[in-house]
This record gives sequence, structure tokens and C-alpha cells, in this order.
Amino acid sequence: MNKNIYINSIKQISAQPPLTDEWFDNPVFYNEQYIRATDADYKQYFSPLEARRLGKILKRALLTSREAMQESGVQNPDAIITGTGLGCIENTEIFLDKLVREGEELLNPTHFMNSTHNTISSLVAIDAKCHGYNSTYAHKGISFECALQDAFLQMQSGKIGTALVGAHDEMTPAYFTLLKKAGYLGVENQVFAGETALAMMLSTEKTEKSLCKIENVEKFYGDISQYAIRDTQIDHIMVGVNGNAATDKIYYENCKKLFPNIPLLQYKNIFGESYTAPAFGVYAAALCLKKEKIPNQLRIKNYELRIEEKKTNKILIYNHFENKNHTFVLLSHNF
Repeated sequence: MNKNIYINSIKQISAQPPLTDEWFDNPVFYNEQYIRATDADYKQYFSPLEARRLGKILKRALLTSREAMQESGVQNPDAIITGTGLGCIENTEIFLDKLVREGEELLNPTHFMNSTHNTISSLVAIDAKCHGYNSTYAHKGISFECALQDAFLQMQSGKIGTALVGAHDEMTPAYFTLLKKAGYLGVENQVFAGETALAMMLSTEKTEKSLCKIENVEKFYGDISQYAIRDTQIDHIMVGVNGNAATDKIYYENCKKLFPNIPLLQYKNIFGESYTAPAFGVYAAALCLKKEKIPNQLRIKNYELRIEEKKTNKILIYNHFENKNHTFVLLSHNF
């Protein structure tokens, strides 16, 4: 039993203005290597007591989830599924720092309780009074796609009708320094290291606010020559290029092999790099389909392919992590 699955709302907090789609027409560009997300005015949304006990990532997750549910009209989804590469790393660092400094005595348990990866999904569920399916995927660079595929497959099989899918990661100064030393971030010409807070409501029911339809979600390890989607109607491919020549080369080579003569788009130049940045790729593609146009900042100007573009009806989002894990999400404007 295959059902149609729609993205009915998306809310984000990132390096761009929070909780809006302003970036689509007026993006903010950065030249720095490391940018923390632009937070909303949480005083408007949380009481002082709530704000005091919640770290940044939990505030962002709660707020984006609340706003996505409100806009979609679904206040109690059948499932809450989260992808996160790092989890609540700031709380983890605070707890470990106090553990060392205070000799394992007189420790505040709050930071430990809020440091686990599944804290995010659990907190959103408690806030929404949702007692349904609840799961967290922590698989580094494919965490979001794992969460999205879980929701997609369950909805296709008829097990659930709605799902709140989130992608949440924070980047602390200490962790950025470590990833820069490892060569993962901060490479010359690479986009800035960013943070992710995004929640999207999926449903088997289309509404007037629906952005697009999810046609398929697939993951491959290693060899992607068996990639199943051979849709000749794909108009654009949104790829996770980030300015790192070594990883970008993989995108260009695979796209020429699998999807010749299809123009490529980008999104990390706007939202930065993080483990769950691919969620912004899906978000950007969904908004392009909804608005029926491609903004200039998403076009890859130095890409050698030059063909006449037609009206965009289908966008494929392709990401890879370390050239081992490859993910594909196909979105369609044809409801």
C-alpha cells in the first residue's frame, strides 16, 4: 500500500533569519569559518523557568517543532522522529567540564539529563503530549535522511498518517576546533560551519499549505551504481557541495555519471555545513517547488554544465558523507 506523502510545513533556525523564509529572496552571506545560528527572541515563546532549564538546542527544537505543528494544523502527530549528529553537545561539555573541575562531586544532574541524543525527541513529545512512535537517529552525516526515511516508509505502509521529522545540531567553539584540526571543517574555500534546527510536518493528506510531495527516499553504502531512481523528469539536483574540493569532486563526478545534463543546485553556501545540513537541502528544494522558481544564490555558477532550464517540477537532493554513505530524496511539485 503506497500512499502519497506531503511536506505540509517547515520551520528553521539557522544562520539565516529564524522562523522565516526571508533567505529565499534576501539571503545573509558570511565569510567567517564558524557561525552560530541566529536565535529567535525566546522570551516571546518560553517562560523564564522554561528558558533557564533548556539549552540552546532544546529551545530551538521545541520552538521549530511548535511552529511547524501550528502551521500544519497537526498538534499531535502520529510519530516524532529526529536526526542529530552531535545531540546536545553543549550540555555534554558543561557536564564533563564540571565533572573534571569539581572532582565528581556536587554535580547538577540537569546537564547530564539533557545531554543524551534522544532528549530532543523526548522533550518535543512531552511538550506536544504525543504518546506515539518516538525515535532518534544519530548517524553522523546521514542522521536526518535516516529519520526522514523512517517516516517515509511507515507512512507508505499505512502505519502512521502524520510525522514530525526534525534535524537538530549545535556547533560549540570547542568542537569546531576539533573538527577543524581533523580537516572536516574550516578548510580553505569551504563554507562556514553552522548549526541546524529544522522541523517539518509530513502527512498523507495534502493541504493548501503543502510545499511538495516526497516521491522517494533512498540510502546507499559505497557503490551507488545500483541507484534505482531513473526518473527522466528530474529538473534539478540539489547537491551538498561545500567548497571543499575533495568532497565536491565526488558530487560532480557522480552526477555526470548518473544524471547527465541535469543542472545542479547548492544550499550549504546559505546554511553552512553540519552533520544534519542535508535537512536544509530538502527545505530549500521544497521551497523552490512551492514558489516555482530557483533563486540565484542556489545556482552553482562555476559548474561547467550549461543547458536551458525548464519549469521545475522535480528536484532530487543528493548528499554523501565521506564518499561512503550516499542519500537521495526526490521531491515533486506534481500533487
